[in-house]
Amino acid sequence: MKAIRFAKTGGPEVLVPEDVALPPPGPGEVQVKNTVIGVNFIDTYQRSGLYPVTLPSGLGSEGAGLVAALGDGVTGFRTGDRVGYCTAPLGAYAEMHNVPADKLVKLPDGIADDVAAAALLKGMTAQYLLRRTYKVEQGQTVLIHSAAGGVGTIACQWAKHLGATVIGTVGAEDKIALARQCGCAHVLLLDKDDWVKRVRELTGGKGVPVVYDSVGKDTFERSLDCLAMRGMMVSFGNSSGAVAPFAPGILAQKGSLYLTRPTLFHYTATRAELQQAADDLFEVILSGAVKVSVNQRFALADARRAHEALHSRKTTGATVLTP
Repeated sequence: MKAIRFAKTGGPEVLVPEDVALPPPGPGEVQVKNTVIGVNFIDTYQRSGLYPVTLPSGLGSEGAGLVAALGDGVTGFRTGDRVGYCTAPLGAYAEMHNVPADKLVKLPDGIADDVAAAALLKGMTAQYLLRRTYKVEQGQTVLIHSAAGGVGTIACQWAKHLGATVIGTVGAEDKIALARQCGCAHVLLLDKDDWVKRVRELTGGKGVPVVYDSVGKDTFERSLDCLAMRGMMVSFGNSSGAVAPFAPGILAQKGSLYLTRPTLFHYTATRAELQQAADDLFEVILSGAVKVSVNQRFALADARRAHEALHSRKTTGATVLTP
């Protein structure tokens, strides 16, 4: 089968299409014939070495497709079932992938394969951020960075659906309209606006109870300045680079703030948590409250181009690969 591999860490150029022999699924595994593969920022962190992996390696943990074969001991799935996954072992950038059965979810009839591959990781990330890390309530005002990105477009819609007023930030003027379409009442430009001042103005000087920050290094300190007393800083990504070490006393100086650095894997650690997160996501998509936009599509062999597009910060919504 065709798969994308990398033997050394680095830029998108290290991604190479290869012919790979895939063994039959092992005990507890399901072999999935991928129809659509999700592309996420965490993939770039693993490829670059920010998140170390054992090399040589495949890449990608998200996809959707059909059950092709079952390993010993697998129950609850049949050949031909439509399934999706987003916390599988690396190797989703391939025509087929062996996935532990406890990392798979069945796809409802109303959820297309490309929507599942585009939304499972990003959408379940939005689910744990908004419903569990900090539970957003009606009437609150929240700040969501990268409002036109993959997670941002889903999280902003979902937060508005929950009754929150959403302040979103974007990196370019041509993303403002999309952020507004996705539920942002206010959209601020990271590189042009004094967005800390604007957040304070929009909240009557109080600040917001929570900031969802996937940008990292470039926004971290100023995001703290947007928080109300005892507010929560949710740092869940590093698109601009990793946050530098800092003295914890800063959190006290800025209002006894809370800081968390969560990851989806810890919020879907059990089969029950995974299924609940997926069910919540499917519900808001099927209700029409959240619409998933697949705005960039690349062939599997063009994974390098997909990563270059992500790094350009010109992508919006979701990016997928097709075998």
